[in-house]
Amino acid sequence: MFTLDPRLERDTILLGEFPLSKVLLMNDARYPWLILVPKVTGVTELFQLNDKQQEQLMRESNFVAKALNDLVQADKMNVAALGNVVSQLHIHHVARYQSDETWPAPVWGKGEAVAYSEQEITAVCQQITAVLSDLLHDAS
Repeated sequence: MFTLDPRLERDTILLGEFPLSKVLLMNDARYPWLILVPKVTGVTELFQLNDKQQEQLMRESNFVAKALNDLVQADKMNVAALGNVVSQLHIHHVARYQSDETWPAPVWGKGEAVAYSEQEITAVCQQITAVLSDLLHDAS
């Protein structure tokens, strides 16, 4: 049975699910930041997914990157799967701006996360789920 890594569960807000992946919002208001986690047990690397799952993850990732970029007009979309801290396969989609506090360096391990307020969570989740609605399913 698939379970989300406890650190991802603690640091993110569940927005819903795509056919393959859970869609998470990183709880860090400094960056528009979504994470896709394939709902496949025991997978730590992209190559461990079968061909069909790899293709689906690529479709979902490209959809998220484009939709997020269109929504927030990023200077650059950073898309990455690192897995050094959380080994469960997950793909980060971080909208970056030349004016953000860590530009041009990576966002990982830089500064302190700024949690969204409850009001911000509601607003941001509504905005993002609206642009992802073509693929997004309620996770409840």
